[in-house]
Amino acid sequence: MSEYEISTDPARLDAARIHHWLSTDAYWALGRSRAKQDSAIASSLNFGAYDRATGEQLGYARVVTDRATFAWLCDVYVAPATRGTGLGTALATAVREELRPHGIRRILLATEDAHGVYAKVGFEPLARPDNWMALFFE
Repeated sequence: MSEYEISTDPARLDAARIHHWLSTDAYWALGRSRAKQDSAIASSLNFGAYDRATGEQLGYARVVTDRATFAWLCDVYVAPATRGTGLGTALATAVREELRPHGIRRILLATEDAHGVYAKVGFEPLARPDNWMALFFE
């Protein structure tokens, strides 16, 4: 992964690119407004993945966390031309390693199609999914 750099520096994020990726190509965020995405970025721990040679942003991951006990990994996206290179796994690994020193006991995520990517980093299905609940607004 030496050709990529992963950074949590918010100044490096290409918010327009992130919005375009997610709102047009990510099944979980299709149609998300730019204002909603910018608000999500501002309130989260963000990870950008960049080409070391050009500085171009090639991937993104967002974490909602209190940086003490809990984290939710979401909005993980790798540019189509870069998929299959291990960058998604590298992003998930960077999240795990950034949060590990804080003593966070659990990092959750939801995925429809990338279970294998996250399993490489140690994620596994919930042992007791019946213990979890959700509240949805229409």
